[in-house]
Amino acid sequence: RVLGTLSECLFFFVPPMEPLTRPPKRTPTDFLNSVIGRPVVVKLNSGVDYRGILACLDGYMNIAMEQTEEYRNGVLTNKYGDCFIRGNNVLYISTMKRRA
Repeated sequence: RVLGTLSECLFFFVPPMEPLTRPPKRTPTDFLNSVIGRPVVVKLNSGVDYRGILACLDGYMNIAMEQTEEYRNGVLTNKYGDCFIRGNNVLYISTMKRRA
């Protein structure tokens, strides 16, 4: 069917949408810088988890933590004041909720 009147044509007019605003891109470095001083879980390639406060890290992912707890198979096995982890052993770093 051919539309013949202006009012019929306006029915199909869709006004242009405003461009969507995208959140700024975040890099892994941005994430790591944002969690310094916060509770994290560091999982090693061996399967051991270390939970504590991320004190600092370097470009090689060498990590310094405070108030660190070591978990094997989900069971607390050790508590350390300070902990240093060599970066090549790190599988991932994740944030965790603050302790009560």
